[in-house]
Amino acid sequence: MDASPHKSDLVCVNGINLHYLDWGGNGDVLLFLAGLGCNAHIFDHLAPRFADKFQVLALTRRGHGESDHPETGYDVDMLTEDIRQFLDALGVEKVILAGHSMANIELSHFNALHPERVLKLIFLDAAYNRASATYKDMVENSPWKRIQPPGLDADYYSTAEYFAAMKRAYPSFALIWTEAMQEQSLHEITKTPEGKIVDRMSEAINKALADTMTGYKLEDSKIKVPTLAFYVLSKGLNTISDDWMTEAQKAELRHHVETKENDWTRESIELFRQNVQHARIIEIPEGHHYCFMEQEELIYEEMRKFL
Repeated sequence: MDASPHKSDLVCVNGINLHYLDWGGNGDVLLFLAGLGCNAHIFDHLAPRFADKFQVLALTRRGHGESDHPETGYDVDMLTEDIRQFLDALGVEKVILAGHSMANIELSHFNALHPERVLKLIFLDAAYNRASATYKDMVENSPWKRIQPPGLDADYYSTAEYFAAMKRAYPSFALIWTEAMQEQSLHEITKTPEGKIVDRMSEAINKALADTMTGYKLEDSKIKVPTLAFYVLSKGLNTISDDWMTEAQKAELRHHVETKENDWTRESIELFRQNVQHARIIEIPEGHHYCFMEQEELIYEEMRKFL
């Protein structure tokens, strides 16, 4: 059950309905943006902790959760325009943006287009360069191309069975399966007329978003506002399963994480440090990509000091 103390509503902007959560509070607006495949509820636990000094919101991107799922509009300009019109609709002139993972493109592009509206930026394991050759090499040589998690080809007719299968196939999710993760996941699935549990997001939308992420050219050098960026190293170790992986598969994944994955992370850190020299950068060794959940206290304390 959704127990987070928020208002849940829809707002019509840019020709579609977008879902958002409002935890209330007074002061500057702090807007959370989720990563690919996630919605506003992913912040159900962290976000309200800031409502004592900020007005706290979280927006669900088009193609996700309770927001509309149009066939088009997944390029960086449209995604960023969604945010601008959302803020306009709520009468928000200036904002602090905190984004996870793919929200990097929206934070960076919104700042480039509307710098006068941005107070501060917070990147939650987000400020990565996915257009680099290092990233493409990491993806092309990923062991996951040869490893097939169990249970993904089966049909499930209850949320309990579906989520249990996902947690077994992807142990990184099991580590962060809090009430917030449960709630947000309930908004990312639906039932077919036959009662089968399936993802709400179509493969076409997922591909369009992935293409946008990998095609985005960084605009970090345009960031002039105070900036906080978290980076997680060796996060891929959380994907290793002692339940169903062979020793050879586990060894291959560990090698991939410690070499190609970490190489890309460090390359991204150095590029961001070069482009945003005033940024505060915090590295989390052997952390979780969903650091704001698995390392919540660290993230909360550092965000508090920064804000």
